[in-house]
Amino acid sequence: MRRAFSLTTSAALLLALSGCASSGTQTPTAPAPRPAPLQDAATQAPLSDQAMLATLWIQRSAEFHALSLQAFNVAHDRLNLALARRHAQDKPLAVVVDVDDTVLDTTSYGGWALREGRTYDSQSWADWVDDAVSTASPGAVAFLNYAHESGVDVYYITNRKAAGKQATIANLAALGFPQANAEHVMPRTDSSDKTARRARVTAEHDIALLMGDNLGDFDQAFQQSTTRARNAEVARQADQFGRRFVLLPNPTYGEWEGVLYDGNWGASEHEKRAMRDAALNAWQPESGTVNQGK
Repeated sequence: MRRAFSLTTSAALLLALSGCASSGTQTPTAPAPRPAPLQDAATQAPLSDQAMLATLWIQRSAEFHALSLQAFNVAHDRLNLALARRHAQDKPLAVVVDVDDTVLDTTSYGGWALREGRTYDSQSWADWVDDAVSTASPGAVAFLNYAHESGVDVYYITNRKAAGKQATIANLAALGFPQANAEHVMPRTDSSDKTARRARVTAEHDIALLMGDNLGDFDQAFQQSTTRARNAEVARQADQFGRRFVLLPNPTYGEWEGVLYDGNWGASEHEKRAMRDAALNAWQPESGTVNQGK
């Protein structure tokens, strides 16, 4: 009996609802508009905005500060080991360092570009270099002065252009870096390849260690056209890292980025964004797998 009553009640309710719908006495509510996908907002912003968090990480995070100190502490220990192994007949020792984002922090240029919605260009970079406003990377001044006081020659091999050499020397000297002079600051001339400049140092010195934020600061063999090939070369020279090579973190730019574009730095923002997206390893919730980027 209860089941029959329930069915009768349900039927009556359905008829009543049907009548309301057909009489037009109740206006259906329009569905709320769907929010725009997050990627739509991202594609409307300048590509340079993608560097903001990386720039802030270098400028503001205690973690970056600690990593920089760690790199120069490792360098200090490795230099002590090299000094302890010296013999009277050996060539003089040298330490070779990159400049930008190794011993000098260049992120104020990146901060300006972000504020202005701009990307790197050679003229604004040259103007920034001429202003000599870089700050020192944490630990850099103390380590290089220790090297200098230990009788070690310091060479600054940089891919800044020769036109900015005097401003770079002035910037380094003002911050207290040792041996900041025309002989020891070695800018690029006709090539960004640092092999020839390193060879000039090794002609008269034993290089105790090299420091940089880019693998090309250590060996041209790392100049490979794919991420896989670069990683393979890193694996081949694995025993050099933390020993002869001391690498500092830099997520804002570098040769690793150019590899994402197949070396096509002249690609449009739309093309670069697409190539960055294609390189991502991304979870696929539908299949419970990870899609490996190219």
